[in-house]
Amino acid sequence: MKPSIHPTAIVEPGVELGDGCVIHAGAILRSGAILAERVAVHPYAVVGGDPQVIRFDPATPTGVRVGAGTIVREYVTINRSTEKGGHTIVGSNSLLMACSHVAHDAVVGDNVVVANAVLLAGHVVVGSHAVLGGGSAYHQFTRVGEGAIIGGLSRITQDIPPFVMAAERDDVSGLNIVGLRRRGVPREAIRELKEAFRQVYFKPGNIREIAATALAGGEFKSAEARRFLEFITAGTRGIARSRRPDSPAEEGAD
Repeated sequence: MKPSIHPTAIVEPGVELGDGCVIHAGAILRSGAILAERVAVHPYAVVGGDPQVIRFDPATPTGVRVGAGTIVREYVTINRSTEKGGHTIVGSNSLLMACSHVAHDAVVGDNVVVANAVLLAGHVVVGSHAVLGGGSAYHQFTRVGEGAIIGGLSRITQDIPPFVMAAERDDVSGLNIVGLRRRGVPREAIRELKEAFRQVYFKPGNIREIAATALAGGEFKSAEARRFLEFITAGTRGIARSRRPDSPAEEGAD
Protein backbone atom coordinates (compact mmCIF):
# COMPACT_ATOMS: atom_id res chain seq x y z
CA MET A 1 0.00 0.00 0.00
CA LYS A 2 1.38 3.37 -1.03
CA PRO A 3 2.05 6.04 1.62
CA SER A 4 -0.80 8.42 2.41
CA ILE A 5 0.31 12.06 2.53
CA HIS A 6 -2.08 14.86 3.50
CA PRO A 7 -2.02 17.79 1.05
CA THR A 8 -0.86 20.19 3.77
CA ALA A 9 2.06 18.02 4.93
CA ILE A 10 5.58 18.99 3.87
CA VAL A 11 7.74 16.16 2.56
CA GLU A 12 11.09 17.44 1.33
CA PRO A 13 13.11 15.88 -1.49
CA GLY A 14 15.31 13.08 -0.18
CA VAL A 15 12.71 11.67 2.24
CA GLU A 16 12.06 7.93 1.99
CA LEU A 17 8.66 6.52 2.95
CA GLY A 18 7.84 2.85 3.34
CA ASP A 19 4.60 1.21 2.33
CA GLY A 20 1.58 2.16 4.39
CA CYS A 21 3.05 5.28 6.01
CA VAL A 22 0.48 7.91 6.99
CA ILE A 23 1.62 11.54 7.05
CA HIS A 24 -1.06 13.73 8.63
CA ALA A 25 -1.94 17.38 8.08
CA GLY A 26 0.84 19.84 8.81
CA ALA A 27 3.51 17.23 9.50
CA ILE A 28 7.01 18.11 8.28
CA LEU A 29 9.50 15.53 7.04
CA ARG A 30 12.92 17.02 6.33
CA SER A 31 15.40 15.74 3.78
CA GLY A 32 17.27 12.68 5.04
CA ALA A 33 14.34 11.23 6.99
CA ILE A 34 13.86 7.52 6.29
CA LEU A 35 10.61 5.99 7.49
CA ALA A 36 9.99 2.24 7.31
CA GLU A 37 6.58 0.79 6.53
CA ARG A 38 3.45 1.77 8.46
CA VAL A 39 4.94 4.75 10.30
CA ALA A 40 2.34 7.37 11.26
CA VAL A 41 3.36 11.01 11.67
CA HIS A 42 0.66 13.17 13.23
CA PRO A 43 -0.02 16.90 12.76
CA TYR A 44 2.82 19.37 13.25
CA ALA A 45 5.47 16.80 14.13
CA VAL A 46 8.90 17.51 12.62
CA VAL A 47 11.04 14.53 11.65
CA GLY A 48 14.60 15.25 10.59
CA GLY A 49 14.95 18.85 11.71
CA ASP A 50 18.42 20.30 12.22
CA PRO A 51 20.11 19.44 15.52
CA GLN A 52 20.05 22.18 18.13
CA VAL A 53 23.82 22.62 18.09
CA ILE A 54 25.21 26.12 17.63
CA ARG A 55 28.17 25.17 15.42
CA PHE A 56 26.35 22.59 13.30
CA ASP A 57 26.73 23.05 9.55
CA PRO A 58 23.27 22.50 7.97
CA ALA A 59 24.99 21.27 4.80
CA THR A 60 26.22 18.15 6.65
CA PRO A 61 24.47 15.11 5.14
CA THR A 62 22.74 13.39 8.04
CA GLY A 63 19.29 12.04 8.78
CA VAL A 64 16.74 10.20 10.91
CA ARG A 65 15.61 6.58 10.69
CA VAL A 66 12.23 5.50 12.07
CA GLY A 67 11.34 1.82 12.29
CA ALA A 68 8.24 0.02 11.07
CA GLY A 69 4.94 0.62 12.84
CA THR A 70 6.15 3.49 15.01
CA ILE A 71 3.67 6.27 15.84
CA VAL A 72 4.88 9.87 16.05
CA ARG A 73 2.21 12.03 17.66
CA GLU A 74 1.48 15.76 17.50
CA TYR A 75 4.35 18.27 17.85
CA VAL A 76 7.01 15.60 18.33
CA THR A 77 10.48 16.68 17.17
CA ILE A 78 13.15 14.20 16.07
CA ASN A 79 16.38 15.96 15.16
CA ARG A 80 18.86 14.57 12.67
CA SER A 81 22.38 13.46 13.53
CA THR A 82 25.36 15.78 13.84
CA GLU A 83 27.76 13.24 12.33
CA LYS A 84 28.36 13.11 8.58
CA GLY A 85 26.41 10.14 7.25
CA GLY A 86 24.92 9.46 10.70
CA HIS A 87 21.31 9.01 11.78
CA THR A 88 19.22 9.61 14.84
CA ILE A 89 17.35 6.32 15.27
CA VAL A 90 13.89 5.43 16.54
CA GLY A 91 13.08 1.71 16.45
CA SER A 92 10.02 -0.26 15.40
CA ASN A 93 6.59 -0.31 17.02
CA SER A 94 7.42 2.53 19.37
CA LEU A 95 5.10 5.33 20.49
CA LEU A 96 6.32 8.91 20.76
CA MET A 97 3.53 10.85 22.45
CA ALA A 98 2.73 14.50 21.89
CA CYS A 99 5.41 17.17 22.38
CA SER A 100 8.22 14.72 23.12
CA HIS A 101 11.71 15.47 21.78
CA VAL A 102 14.41 13.14 20.47
CA ALA A 103 17.65 15.05 20.04
CA HIS A 104 20.51 14.48 17.62
CA ASP A 105 22.27 11.12 17.58
CA ALA A 106 19.91 9.53 20.09
CA VAL A 107 18.97 5.87 19.70
CA VAL A 108 15.52 4.69 20.81
CA GLY A 109 14.89 0.94 20.67
CA ASP A 110 11.89 -1.13 19.62
CA ASN A 111 8.57 -1.17 21.48
CA VAL A 112 9.47 1.90 23.53
CA VAL A 113 6.82 4.21 24.99
CA VAL A 114 7.94 7.84 25.18
CA ALA A 115 5.19 9.71 27.01
CA ASN A 116 4.10 13.32 26.55
CA ALA A 117 6.76 16.04 26.84
CA VAL A 118 9.68 13.66 27.43
CA LEU A 119 13.03 15.32 26.61
CA LEU A 120 15.85 13.14 25.27
CA ALA A 121 19.13 15.04 24.90
CA GLY A 122 21.81 14.27 22.34
CA HIS A 123 23.35 10.79 22.21
CA VAL A 124 20.87 9.30 24.71
CA VAL A 125 20.33 5.55 24.23
CA VAL A 126 17.02 3.95 25.24
CA GLY A 127 16.72 0.16 25.23
CA SER A 128 13.79 -1.77 23.80
CA HIS A 129 10.57 -2.13 25.83
CA ALA A 130 11.45 0.85 28.05
CA VAL A 131 8.67 3.17 29.26
CA LEU A 132 9.57 6.83 29.81
CA GLY A 133 7.06 8.70 31.98
CA GLY A 134 5.61 12.04 30.96
CA GLY A 135 7.77 15.12 31.37
CA SER A 136 10.90 13.15 32.27
CA ALA A 137 14.22 14.57 31.01
CA TYR A 138 17.46 12.78 30.13
CA HIS A 139 20.98 14.20 30.20
CA GLN A 140 23.11 13.79 27.07
CA PHE A 141 24.94 10.47 26.72
CA THR A 142 22.83 8.74 29.38
CA ARG A 143 21.61 5.18 28.77
CA VAL A 144 18.28 3.69 29.77
CA GLY A 145 18.37 -0.10 29.76
CA GLU A 146 15.82 -2.36 28.13
CA GLY A 147 12.59 -2.92 29.99
CA ALA A 148 13.20 -0.06 32.43
CA ILE A 149 10.30 2.14 33.50
CA ILE A 150 10.88 5.78 34.44
CA GLY A 151 8.44 7.80 36.51
CA GLY A 152 6.91 11.02 35.22
CA LEU A 153 8.88 14.26 35.75
CA SER A 154 12.06 12.33 36.56
CA ARG A 155 15.48 13.92 36.00
CA ILE A 156 17.87 11.31 34.66
CA THR A 157 21.56 12.22 34.67
CA GLN A 158 23.05 8.75 35.18
CA ASP A 159 22.62 5.38 33.47
CA ILE A 160 19.49 3.42 34.37
CA PRO A 161 20.10 -0.37 34.26
CA PRO A 162 17.78 -2.73 32.39
CA PHE A 163 14.56 -4.00 33.96
CA VAL A 164 14.47 -1.51 36.84
CA MET A 165 12.05 1.17 38.02
CA ALA A 166 13.43 4.66 38.52
CA ALA A 167 11.99 8.03 39.47
CA GLU A 168 12.82 11.51 40.77
CA ARG A 169 16.55 12.18 40.22
CA ASP A 170 18.34 8.93 39.34
CA ASP A 171 16.52 7.06 42.11
CA VAL A 172 16.27 3.32 41.39
CA SER A 173 13.51 1.80 43.48
CA GLY A 174 13.49 -1.84 42.41
CA LEU A 175 12.89 -4.21 39.54
CA ASN A 176 10.09 -3.76 37.01
CA ILE A 177 8.54 -7.12 37.92
CA VAL A 178 5.19 -6.35 36.29
CA GLY A 179 6.87 -5.47 33.00
CA LEU A 180 9.00 -8.62 33.11
CA ARG A 181 5.98 -10.83 33.64
CA ARG A 182 3.99 -9.11 30.90
CA ARG A 183 6.82 -9.86 28.48
CA GLY A 184 6.79 -13.51 29.51
CA VAL A 185 10.25 -13.57 31.09
CA PRO A 186 10.71 -16.99 32.77
CA ARG A 187 10.40 -17.23 36.55
CA GLU A 188 13.98 -18.48 36.89
CA ALA A 189 15.29 -15.46 35.00
CA ILE A 190 13.29 -13.15 37.28
CA ARG A 191 14.70 -14.94 40.31
CA GLU A 192 18.23 -14.41 38.98
CA LEU A 193 17.51 -10.75 38.26
CA LYS A 194 16.36 -10.27 41.86
CA GLU A 195 19.58 -11.80 43.14
CA ALA A 196 21.72 -9.78 40.73
CA PHE A 197 19.91 -6.62 41.83
CA ARG A 198 20.57 -7.43 45.49
CA GLN A 199 24.24 -8.03 44.85
CA VAL A 200 24.99 -4.84 42.95
CA TYR A 201 22.77 -2.54 44.99
CA PHE A 202 23.06 -3.86 48.52
CA LYS A 203 26.73 -4.77 48.71
CA PRO A 204 29.23 -2.05 49.65
CA GLY A 205 31.84 -1.21 47.04
CA ASN A 206 32.19 -0.13 43.44
CA ILE A 207 29.01 -1.10 41.59
CA ARG A 208 30.81 -1.83 38.32
CA GLU A 209 33.38 -4.04 40.02
CA ILE A 210 30.65 -5.92 41.88
CA ALA A 211 28.79 -6.52 38.61
CA ALA A 212 31.96 -7.69 36.86
CA THR A 213 32.74 -10.11 39.69
CA ALA A 214 29.20 -11.49 39.58
CA LEU A 215 29.48 -12.06 35.83
CA ALA A 216 32.85 -13.77 36.11
CA GLY A 217 31.63 -16.04 38.90
CA GLY A 218 29.25 -17.89 36.59
CA GLU A 219 26.38 -17.85 39.09
CA PHE A 220 24.02 -16.09 36.68
CA LYS A 221 22.93 -18.14 33.67
CA SER A 222 19.87 -16.33 32.31
CA ALA A 223 20.30 -13.90 29.42
CA GLU A 224 18.32 -11.25 31.31
CA ALA A 225 20.49 -11.34 34.43
CA ARG A 226 23.66 -11.28 32.39
CA ARG A 227 22.45 -8.33 30.30
CA PHE A 228 21.61 -6.50 33.52
CA LEU A 229 25.12 -7.04 34.84
CA GLU A 230 26.86 -6.37 31.52
CA PHE A 231 25.06 -3.02 31.20
CA ILE A 232 26.39 -1.96 34.60
CA THR A 233 29.98 -2.87 33.72
CA ALA A 234 29.84 -0.74 30.53
CA GLY A 235 29.22 2.93 29.81
CA THR A 236 30.99 6.15 30.69
CA ARG A 237 28.50 7.82 33.04
CA GLY A 238 27.67 6.84 36.60
CA ILE A 239 25.09 4.17 37.39
CA ALA A 240 21.91 5.31 39.13
CA ARG A 241 21.76 3.96 42.67
CA SER A 242 19.06 2.90 45.09
CA ARG A 243 18.41 5.35 47.91
CA ARG A 244 16.78 2.69 50.07
CA PRO A 245 19.46 0.04 50.62
CA ASP A 246 17.60 -1.26 53.65
CA SER A 247 14.58 -2.22 51.53
CA PRO A 248 15.48 -4.87 48.93
CA ALA A 249 13.33 -4.85 45.80
CA GLU A 250 10.59 -7.34 46.39
CA GLU A 251 7.86 -5.80 44.28
CA GLY A 252 5.81 -8.66 42.90
CA ALA A 253 7.71 -11.21 44.97
CA ASP A 254 6.20 -14.65 44.96
